Amino acid sequence: MTGRQGGRVKVRTYRDLEVWQVAYALCRQVYEASRGFPKEEVYGLTAQVRHAAISVPSNIAEGMGRRSTAEFIRSLRIAYGSNSELETQLLLARDLGYIAAEDYTRLEQGAASVERMLSALLVALQRRTQKRTEPAPTTGLPDHRRNMQ
Repeated sequence: MTGRQGGRVKVRTYRDLEVWQVAYALCRQVYEASRGFPKEEVYGLTAQVRHAAISVPSNIAEGMGRRSTAEFIRSLRIAYGSNSELETQLLLARDLGYIAAEDYTRLEQGAASVERMLSALLVALQRRTQKRTEPAPTTGLPDHRRNMQ
């Protein structure tokens, strides 16, 4: 993360977002855990779990790169959905015996953390967007003078 100014973290790129950092670390862990999946799953569950895992930080990065709050929110929602897919696929991998219970717990906790962070970021962005679209209070001043008070 970059330096703090006034209690807030200055975000310059997607890499500065803690949610991207956690999602990226989880993705790497999923890739490592899926190395032990059976060979017959290479085009099945292995590919699916890896695709879902990489989709989360990728969508966060893509949305941040679009420079529009509305598109960023849309990309975060896609990342949230991919994270839910990942949770389901990890559960199946555990139930089929492809990953140990301890590995599943660690990965599931990571996915739950990403889910909480995505949810909090979505709420914050949606609140900020709503504040921008609310009509300004009437002061009797022309619009360009309202902001000067």
